[in-house]
Amino acid sequence: MRTPPAPRTTANTPHATTPPPPRAPAPAPTEVPTARAEAPATAEHPAARERTRGRPGWRLRFAVLCLIWGFSFLLIKVGTDGFAPLYVTLGRLLFGTLVLLAVLVVKRERLPRGVRTWGHLAVAAFLLNAFPFSLFAYAELHISSTLAGICNATTPLWGMLLSLVALSEDRPTRRRIAGLGLGFVGVLTVLGAWQGFSGQDPAGTVMALTASLSYAVGWIYVRRTLAHTSHSHLSMAGGQLLLGTVQLGLVTPFFAAAPDSLPVLPLLSVLALGALGTGLAFLLQYGLVAEVGPTTATLVTYFIPVIATAAGVLLLGEALTWNTPVGAAIVLAGAALTQRGPRRGAAARRPGEPPRQP
Repeated sequence: MRTPPAPRTTANTPHATTPPPPRAPAPAPTEVPTARAEAPATAEHPAARERTRGRPGWRLRFAVLCLIWGFSFLLIKVGTDGFAPLYVTLGRLLFGTLVLLAVLVVKRERLPRGVRTWGHLAVAAFLLNAFPFSLFAYAELHISSTLAGICNATTPLWGMLLSLVALSEDRPTRRRIAGLGLGFVGVLTVLGAWQGFSGQDPAGTVMALTASLSYAVGWIYVRRTLAHTSHSHLSMAGGQLLLGTVQLGLVTPFFAAAPDSLPVLPLLSVLALGALGTGLAFLLQYGLVAEVGPTTATLVTYFIPVIATAAGVLLLGEALTWNTPVGAAIVLAGAALTQRGPRRGAAARRPGEPPRQP
């Protein structure tokens, strides 16, 4: 399953935003952004209580976010039934950008400033949105939405693997290395390695796994380049999605024929994928991180493949063999082991890190 910069590189989402999945995307998410360094805003803080008064409880918003990102892979599959993968991704980014720009206007916030910031956001937009979103769309031409959602859950494992050489502050422990090994055993279980990967499309699977790897690389890049920006999370996420839309807008006409019709169901799927799965999901993730902290908020990563599997089997009639849910459970157990516990007093995600996204 996990397009905007992200939480700790070792933890998604599906779909990613900035400073991606957004401790981009979370979102993704695939599933995806960030702001000034401020005092942690938790539910116990008086100012936080005032800001969240009148909003739905965080548990409800958490459930909505899980559903949105879990269904993203089904929406991608339906979207590619009517449009070329690049146009599905372009529509997703376009509608997601419009949602965030509208919120920026309502809140009277501005997009980021500075050539250097925009340069880093352009790289983040490619790694966390344009590239992985496109790969997932192409992958689902060959594999089920269920398998795509499970591949998205490997993002924390890629992050852990990369952290061994890329992030000096993320020192490996025996527990985390064991989680990495366990996670990849889960991937082999999902793919049915003992029977020669029979019934799986290698190209589609590799594309989905590469998309998850791109999220992990993007989160590392965001942490190193945008962690101390003075701009708000919303501003950075809006700028990142805008750049991702421009990137796809320039490339798509050269690699995919424009649609000659607008079939209703695929069009609605792309609209929902962008407005809900990319735009609204980022806003929900940011709010959850601020209110309940990153550890709780990023648990969404572990619900996405479960919902993606249920949606694919029940609504699309995708086949489900015993090794798929068993392997997915192993992947999630391994991903959980790779997560380093937050340092004392670190209640909020670092500035500049995006929410995870499928």
